Amino acid sequence: MNNILTSIFILVISLSYSIKANETSILEVKDNDFVIGEKDAPITIIEYASMSCSHCASFHNTTLNDIKTEYIDTGKVRFVFRDFPFNYPALLGSMMMRCIPNEVRYDYMNALYMLQKSWVVTENAKTLQELYKIMQSGGMTKEEFDACYSNQDLENEILENVIAAQKEFNIRSTPSFLVNGVLVEGNKNIKEFRQIIDKILSE
Repeated sequence: MNNILTSIFILVISLSYSIKANETSILEVKDNDFVIGEKDAPITIIEYASMSCSHCASFHNTTLNDIKTEYIDTGKVRFVFRDFPFNYPALLGSMMMRCIPNEVRYDYMNALYMLQKSWVVTENAKTLQELYKIMQSGGMTKEEFDACYSNQDLENEILENVIAAQKEFNIRSTPSFLVNGVLVEGNKNIKEFRQIIDKILSE
């Protein structure tokens, strides 16, 4: 990755011929997905989010914990987190989340959303510097950090998943949610999610 990525990022992810898209349905939960909740929960919610997106941060900071308490921890919802980065900081944040153990990823992810304004900036070098400070505070070494953001295979995997989401469900904005296969666009508060989830549970 380099500074050129910032200006051509949207163009790159739009050109599906440049990266082979996953041919399986995005509704299929994969082994490398980050998932919380019971596997046999009656409802699966797949979130597509950009870590630089303020609406995504609002969802994670104000709504997600209520969903977790009311529906995920009670076995009613399985929640799948998917990356849909729109720019360099978001891609870098997504890559960092792939380079830490799953058992701490939820806490790290929410911390990055809470601290979003400190590391999502226009200067790429500043983004790297501030994000490293956060990751270092959790125990990541400089060598691990450098290896993660230099991982081209990981970068390509994230971009392939973006293309697959665009291709199958025409996902173009974040946050977007697939609730048992039905697309729900935009940040929703807990009352709106209760209506959606409780309706499905009552059917």
